[in-house]
Amino acid sequence: MVLIVKVLVGVVVVFLAQLLWRRWRKAQQQAKRQLAMLEFPDLREKLQADFLQAAAATGKPRGLSWKQCDLVEGQLFATDRVNGELYALVGATISFAAIPGGDMEDVEAVGNLRCATAIFVHRSGEWTTDGRVVFNLEPRQALEHYEQSLQLLG
Repeated sequence: MVLIVKVLVGVVVVFLAQLLWRRWRKAQQQAKRQLAMLEFPDLREKLQADFLQAAAATGKPRGLSWKQCDLVEGQLFATDRVNGELYALVGATISFAAIPGGDMEDVEAVGNLRCATAIFVHRSGEWTTDGRVVFNLEPRQALEHYEQSLQLLG
């Protein structure tokens, strides 16, 4: 009888410890997420330069070189539904130049400004980008397009 009581007490203690650990861990993750969201506006200039460099390195779109990218004010934050990573979706105005001797050199529309959404991710404690862009969609539209994988943070 005493053994059964000790086992039950042990099970309850383990259960409560797990419950407290999960709550503490969730609170820690939320605090880190909030801090990252607060830091983002202060890093916009650097992130804009990083984005332009990373996007230009992709070689897309073919026949064009990235000339300029201006991020618009404001951003939407979302989390990946699978791994919980924090994303920032930011409206961008992008301009291109034709690569001399390329297929796009004689296309008049090359000089037109393009609206897009630039995508940033918070990984290993810092904001970064791999140059991912969603053309012709504002951040809210891009989020709706990827609603299966991204969840808006309020």
